[in-house]
This record gives sequence, C-alpha cells and structure tokens, in this order.
Amino acid sequence: MQRADRQHPVELDPKIRRTNFDAVESNFTDEQASVEASRCLHCKNAKCVQGCPVNIQIPDFIAAVKEGNIDKAGDIIRQTSMLPSVCGRVCPQERQCEGNCVLGIKNKPVAIGALERYVGDKTKAKTDEIKDNGKKVAIVGSGCAGITAAADLRKAGYSVTVFEALHELGGVLRYGIPPFRLPRTVLDREIDGLKDIGVKFEKNVVVGKSVTINQLKDEGFDAIFLCSGAGLPKMMHISGENLNGVYSANEFLTRVNLMHANENSTPTPLKVGEKVAVIGGGNVAMDAARTAVRVGFKDVFIAYRRTEAELPARLEEIRHAKEEGVEFKFLHAPSEILGQDGYVKAMKFDIMQLGEPDESGRRRPVATGESVTIELDAVIVALGTGPNPIIQYSAQKEGLNLETNNKGYIIVNKDTGETSIPGVYAGGDVAPTGESNAINAMGAGKRAAKAIDEYLKTCKY
Repeated sequence: MQRADRQHPVELDPKIRRTNFDAVESNFTDEQASVEASRCLHCKNAKCVQGCPVNIQIPDFIAAVKEGNIDKAGDIIRQTSMLPSVCGRVCPQERQCEGNCVLGIKNKPVAIGALERYVGDKTKAKTDEIKDNGKKVAIVGSGCAGITAAADLRKAGYSVTVFEALHELGGVLRYGIPPFRLPRTVLDREIDGLKDIGVKFEKNVVVGKSVTINQLKDEGFDAIFLCSGAGLPKMMHISGENLNGVYSANEFLTRVNLMHANENSTPTPLKVGEKVAVIGGGNVAMDAARTAVRVGFKDVFIAYRRTEAELPARLEEIRHAKEEGVEFKFLHAPSEILGQDGYVKAMKFDIMQLGEPDESGRRRPVATGESVTIELDAVIVALGTGPNPIIQYSAQKEGLNLETNNKGYIIVNKDTGETSIPGVYAGGDVAPTGESNAINAMGAGKRAAKAIDEYLKTCKY
C-alpha cells in the first residue's frame, strides 16, 4: 500500500511576509491532518517518543487524530505537555521526534510538529477540580521550564505562584521568539490554560532584587524552582563593539517583540539603516535577521564562521530566512567593527576555512589570512547567552550556599534539578544542563516538578 505524501501547511508569500509580523504558516486543514495522521506506522517501540524530551505519546495522539477524535488527541498530549501549540511551532522536530521517525528512513517523516500544533489549536486543557494539599511552591520565571513545572505541580495539588521579572508573561517565548513564528494569541491561550487550573502569576518581580530566596521561604513557600533563563548576552569582545548600532540579539528582539520598537509611537525605537549584519548561525540569528527585514533594513545578511552544513538552526528557519531575502556569508568571522562619529560604519571579517573537528564534533574554522571589509549601519550579535546572575549574587549576599560553576550557571543534579540548597531547585537555561530550546527546557521543568513533589512528600517540618 502506497502511503500519502507528507502534507505541508500553506505559507504566506515571502514578499508579503517581509512586510508584516503575521504568522508565516497556516494550520493544517481537517483533511490534511487526517491524511497526515494516516501516514503514521504506529510503531510498538516508538522511537519518536524516545526522541521527545517530555515523552509525549505521539503514536497515541496521532491515532486519535486519524479517528477524528481531536479532543482525545489533545488530552493525550496534555498528559505530559501543557504547551502543544507552542511546541508544535518552535521545537526542533527534525532533530527530535521527527528525526527519530522510522518512516523517515526511506520516506519523509510524519509531520509530528504540524499535527501537534493542529491539535493544540483546536482543543483546550481540561480544568478538572484539583484537591489542594496545603503546600506552596514558588517558581521563578515564566518561560518553558517554569510553565511546565507549574502545570505539573498544580495538578499534583500544590499552590503554585510563578514570579516573572518582566511586565508580560512567557519569558523567552515572548521576548525572544517573533510573533511570525509564535503568535501572541497562541502564547496567551496556553498561559490562560494554567491560570484556569489555579496557577498564580506575579509580574514585575525580580527575584534577587524585589524579593530574595529567604524572603520567599519566610512567606511560606515550601520549595522554590529557579528557572530565570539566560539573559546575559555573549558578545564578540572585538574592537568597536561599543559603537552605537551594535545590538545583542537579546536586546534587539526584546525591543521589537516586547517593547514594540517596530511601531511608530514607541518610546523605545530602533535606529534602522540600510544594511545590517547578524553574527551567528542558530535559531536566534534567524529570528533576528528575519525581524530586521520586517523592521525595515533593506540589506540583511548572516555572517557565520563555518559552512552551511554546520548551521545549527532549524532547517525550516533557514529556508524561511532565504525566502525572505536574507543573505548568508559563510566562512566569515568578525574581527573588528569600524565606526564614524560613534556609530557603526563597517565591519571587518576574516575569511576562514574548515580544519579538524573540535569538541562539538564540527570542523574548526581556521583563518586563511584573507579579510574583507563591508560597510554597515548596524550589527546584531547572536552568539548565545549566559545565565542571569542576579539570583546567584543575591543568594551569596544572604549567606546561602548556592553553588555555581565558573561560568555562573547554578550547579544542579541533572536528573532532579536539586541545587546545593535544600528545597531549592533549578533548571532551564540558568543551569548547565543544555536546555537551549523550548522542549528541552520543558523536560527540565518536568524533572524538577517530579523531584519537588517527592521531596515535599517525604521531608519533615
């Protein structure tokens, strides 16, 4: 029996999407979802589930879609994930669930991400009555790890309060991911699902400044989960990096995504010129470049010191960037930013070639001795981020033994998220366990929630 071809969501024309922040992809139609669900082999030893950091029972929810029982499919997904509409849009499926799909060995894998998004958008989380157990948990940060831990702990009967430093909820999902990839209505709906089951949220609270770990304990919180993210941008440390017109990707995306710098009446405008270079090759670099196109830069290019084969970004994001007119300059390593009157004027790049593999397994870029200088109006640095140090500094001042490594990450038990302070857990980008994307951070949140539940059930007061 010949299987149907893989279904593809309809996408906006690149010429149109360059001009707005509307969602690039539409959802599957009911017919497309049914056809795509019929492609699943329903493996007994489902490798797709093994590839999912939160172990969504993928064959089961796809079988429900095939039956036409979308509510059942939603219930199956939400047994382990409260963010199906988010994960279906932003997870690197080609390296996780879809990358492990057996059908993908000789054919194209099942479009698991698109099916998850379809189900998430068409269903709502159940709001069954929860029996409170009288214990309180504080969660610091409303990103992927925090939202996931909050959902699991609330379902287990805990009174859960999520503290968010910014004036809107969602963490990196809101300030880091552009709305053309994750519409804000989708994110708000997922967060509302947590509010519906009784999770409390407090915004504009910077734990470590507004309130300390000891003060949270004094307020009656029996356990604390620190998942404040990685808000400290990594820069290039080259000459000219302090010139006006040089942005970290964090600052650039936050200004646009959270502070509406792309709008005419904003109090936090961007200085938009003709040409901008984005430095890096990950998903954040793609987001920054595609956002730069939309805010009005005429000429946008991504400079990456390796070749296209080594780009770590999602294949879909790379394709979308190219379609929208973003250029790529491979084997270009920045060496100096040149300025005029305090503003970016040009950038010098060393031309590289690939040598032997480094510790990451990718071939190490080696300078050829050649260089090129390109005139620019702005530079966006998307080379990753480090942990926000506010909580660590605050804990030290309080005399708490919160152990960190030499890069400032909070040291945790990788299986449980336990820190060196009893009853305090950490996960996501603030811990050195590699949670650099949404679904992995969710996995950290689930592990921490399970460990917190076990701790509070056994500890004696």
